[in-house]
Amino acid sequence: MSNIAEIDKNFAVGKSITREGVKFYSAEEKPFVINGVFREGRKFTRMPRAVAEQVSEGVVYLHTNTAGGRVRFKTDSGCVAISVRMEKIGKMPHFALTGSAGFDMYVDGVYTKTFTPPFAIETGYESLFEFPSGKKLREICINFPLYSDVCELFVGLDGDAVVEAPTPYINDKPVVYYGSSITQGGCASRPGMSYQAIVSRRLSLDHINLGFSGNARGELPMAEYIAGLEMSVFVYDYDHNAYHVPELKETHERMFKMIRKAHPELPVIMMPRPKLRLDSGEINRREIILETYNNALASGDRNVYYISNETLCELCGDEGTVDNCHPTDFGFASMAKAVGDVIEKILKK
Repeated sequence: MSNIAEIDKNFAVGKSITREGVKFYSAEEKPFVINGVFREGRKFTRMPRAVAEQVSEGVVYLHTNTAGGRVRFKTDSGCVAISVRMEKIGKMPHFALTGSAGFDMYVDGVYTKTFTPPFAIETGYESLFEFPSGKKLREICINFPLYSDVCELFVGLDGDAVVEAPTPYINDKPVVYYGSSITQGGCASRPGMSYQAIVSRRLSLDHINLGFSGNARGELPMAEYIAGLEMSVFVYDYDHNAYHVPELKETHERMFKMIRKAHPELPVIMMPRPKLRLDSGEINRREIILETYNNALASGDRNVYYISNETLCELCGDEGTVDNCHPTDFGFASMAKAVGDVIEKILKK
């Protein structure tokens, strides 16, 4: 035997859709609603290429990774399938392919299915889920991959199924997250386990993920772009990617002031890296973030919030990463609890 699926059928990955009567719709058609990404040219993207080109080659490479993308709708179909065309598949030894290149599905807010890509994926795949309980109206959210590019997504439903628009999020403007590979979602086992996705489900919030793996450095063009966005809350955490402590000091408060100038009343959440035990360099970086926060408070700003590294790790402790840097699902759940608690207080306020 050469394949685990031969001895355990639960590891088998479907290669084709055999259910009869399945009709495919473009995820870009109404009444389907796409959040977190938008079409630009051949691919979905998280920000305009023209802006990415002003920032760095790394951001150009990563801006079409679909972290934070979702397609949402209601249907009474007895099945849901996807047929997807993809490029630039993220494959890493410490990152589950279901997270970097897979889609997962929540039904009425409950995790139900991972559309698992084949290990040899190159240009896309198909996958199908059949509901054991048959036809009834359900709210569907399908999360896009965290570290791969999506060119086309088609959703398959029973040919006679009702398709309706989803329930709107409670915020008209999204929460915007900016940061490093952790923000982008490395190394969640599936897209719905990024901390932003967990917060989104908990509080019914739209969001945009502007995490750029290894390439979040608070550059002026990026700060200017984010300052121009309409948002309900801004969350940022990028000290991992500032190459040196002086670089972080130069950029961190500058970014905050640019955001604050454009949005005088916007709630802003600042965070250091989610790590429980910090070395001296990491402590120095944390102090820079705290300085930005304390300076804002001293100026009379009451719409700034700081979440400590200890609070981010309160649930997971030292057990929340795959490599002492990138969170596992446990680590992301811990981050989501900390961030979600603060955003919930902001919403009540």
